[in-house]
Amino acid sequence: MKSICFLTVALLLSMNVFSQFKISGSVHDESDQPLVGANVSLVNPAKHTNSDYFGEFIFKNLPSGEYQLEISFVGYETFQKSVTIADGDVVVNAQLTMKAEQLQEVVVKGTRANKNTPVAQKEISYEDIEKNNLGQDLPFLLQNEVSMVATSDAGAGVGYTGFRLRGSDASRINVTVNGIPINDSESQGVYWVNMPDLTSSVQNIQIQRGVGTSTNGAGAFGGSVNLQTTTLNDKAYGEIATSYGSFNTQKYNAKFGTGLINEHWAFDGRASMISSDGYIDRASSDLKSYYLSGGYYGDKTVVKLIHFAGREKTYQSWWGTPESRINGDVAAMEAHAMNNGLDSAQTANLINAGRTYNYYEYDNETDNYGQDHFQLHFSHQVNKQLTANAALHYTHGAGYYEQFRQDDDFASYGMNNLMIGGDTITSSDLIRRRWLDNDFYGMTYNFLYKKDKLNMTLGGAYNEYDGGHFGEIIWMEFANGSDIRDRYYDNDGVKKDFNTYLKSDYQINDKMISFVDLQVRSIDYTNKGIDNDLRTLAVDTSFFFFNPKAGLSYKLKKNLRSYVSVAVANREPVRNDFIDNPANAQPKHENMVDYELGIDWTGKKASFTGNAYFMNYTNQLILTGALNDVGSPIRTNVDKSYRAGLELAGSIAISKKFKAIANATLSQNKIANFTEVIYDYTNGFDIIENQFENTDIAFSPNLISAFGVEYKILNSLSLMVQSKYVGKQYLDNTSNDDKAIAAYQTVDARLSYSIFPKKMKELSVNILANNILNTMYSSNGYTYSYVWGDMITENFYYPQAGINFLGGLTLKF
Repeated sequence: MKSICFLTVALLLSMNVFSQFKISGSVHDESDQPLVGANVSLVNPAKHTNSDYFGEFIFKNLPSGEYQLEISFVGYETFQKSVTIADGDVVVNAQLTMKAEQLQEVVVKGTRANKNTPVAQKEISYEDIEKNNLGQDLPFLLQNEVSMVATSDAGAGVGYTGFRLRGSDASRINVTVNGIPINDSESQGVYWVNMPDLTSSVQNIQIQRGVGTSTNGAGAFGGSVNLQTTTLNDKAYGEIATSYGSFNTQKYNAKFGTGLINEHWAFDGRASMISSDGYIDRASSDLKSYYLSGGYYGDKTVVKLIHFAGREKTYQSWWGTPESRINGDVAAMEAHAMNNGLDSAQTANLINAGRTYNYYEYDNETDNYGQDHFQLHFSHQVNKQLTANAALHYTHGAGYYEQFRQDDDFASYGMNNLMIGGDTITSSDLIRRRWLDNDFYGMTYNFLYKKDKLNMTLGGAYNEYDGGHFGEIIWMEFANGSDIRDRYYDNDGVKKDFNTYLKSDYQINDKMISFVDLQVRSIDYTNKGIDNDLRTLAVDTSFFFFNPKAGLSYKLKKNLRSYVSVAVANREPVRNDFIDNPANAQPKHENMVDYELGIDWTGKKASFTGNAYFMNYTNQLILTGALNDVGSPIRTNVDKSYRAGLELAGSIAISKKFKAIANATLSQNKIANFTEVIYDYTNGFDIIENQFENTDIAFSPNLISAFGVEYKILNSLSLMVQSKYVGKQYLDNTSNDDKAIAAYQTVDARLSYSIFPKKMKELSVNILANNILNTMYSSNGYTYSYVWGDMITENFYYPQAGINFLGGLTLKF
């Protein structure tokens, strides 16, 4: 009996010794939002892991004993706790406290989605795009993102560039910098050329596709892009970068930061110069910019002043290249020259130029513009539950584009005919400048509140815009009594924009989070004066919008989440819609209801997201071919249209050296009923109307995809190869294959080499080869048709460069 008891006790003791347990838990911030990628460590024995998409972590197969748990995350105080495993598993839920200087990060939270918000989103850090940042504009650095298509007027990614998101153009994509609107108030577009090399001063970017969450400024119909500029770096730093490449593209850049001075002050700065001859003939760019910031970082308060500015001079390449020139069809080029009234010299330029043809030949046919931005941000942590943020901003922009005009009528400039001897002169060669001079100012605010399972944000903005439009004649062959810089037109647009929103998410249970977002927005817009076609403007209109949004996020498994949402968006017409349409046929505002259904999964070596969307439009504004009484194209409302698609994205680390990423968007983009308008000039001025049903929306490819692989050749040397495919895009809304941009695929490669010498932080070399298969393609264009005896259709394209290179050297101290 004693032996049996002894063996039983020994067996139980041995089972206890060899029992295996686990330590698991979660990492959240003070607002109970999960911190993804937090460093979680155990001391003795040393073990390490990272928190997953839901902020959760786990250590398995641990024997009984004492452990020291340590959790750290950039911008937060380190969490430490002693953990004892006795006879069961241990759960530790850590809430990390934000460092005082990290308060500046909440500046953008009011307009951003968090990880549990039920919208399609992507976070991009500066490190993600730094190696490609060799002089090309931001649209080209983001071109491989989901549903994104980039284009460049000059063909090489420098100068006038832009992107479309889910087929929507720049005027339907909301862009903010630190929560402050960047879209032009009147055109609602974004001109990246006015902010050259801003990317070098951007800390992170969030892209939301679809309506997304409420934001400030222009309505988000295709998506929103939220940029946050340089945040606090505790230590002083310096950086010098330069790059050179094809088309004489050059970039010179210097950055500095003081780090924390006396534990409370920090200053950062950057200066940049970028120039390029462009791929298209004479499409040069001369760009300069700088960025300065200074901040006070208290225990619970941050005050930060930011100023950035840009100056650009670009040779105009807006005209595009006729289809006949791209195809090399001499007979069609001669017909184009005759139809458009080109003289012999202009016709010779067309026939001899090749696909890099530029219609403009005057040596100063340039766009000249400067923009200065000022932002003053204030953040204060009232208590653990409430943080307040406010910002004042002011932007001044001024500039002109200069044009040589051949044989323009005096009447087009409000002048009488000129009598010389017995001859009547009705026209003259001249040089004109068309100016913009505008001021944009206002304030933004948001209050972030967290209590128990509820997160709330109350935010909004009030902004005013005052934009002058005027034209000058600076030279004429026949002066005709005009003085230099006489204004032949002058008008002023004033826009007042107010919005406020209330967002909340509530954790219903361990698996489900509800989301509600309610926004109201009011707009007042006037434009009075004389337009450039000498029409009298008298626009005076206002809008009031209610934009509700709601959704659910559901945790299916530990690292698997699904979501569903519905959002309403309203958008006012742009300036040209008001001034070009007749007074008795002013456009209606656009409305859209966006339905989103998504799923995302994150593992240790792989991730996947899938998102289905249906964007249902009412009164979408589109070009139909209709013209106003002075020949300008006008957009009209179409009753019903939609975009429906499926977005897929994923990544996998196949090994420590090999990683693959991919995304694809499959979509249908349709207008229920569309009327095309064509003018017959053969015997006067007749109008032809063609009816279409279920036709494709212009510039909306049914397939967009990107694929990339990265191979780490050595610890300091890596190779990245990326491919982009964009399906066929129609130039108008008739689904006519003869008026389309052909599908194209490009392949880019990047070789990166980095070392860490003793006397500097890093020395890196990056070599970028764009379009290595030398694909001859166009990414943008336009078309128009008319009848002059026969039907004449003119297609114009913006050719992009074949194979081209950029190489860069960066020194960090």
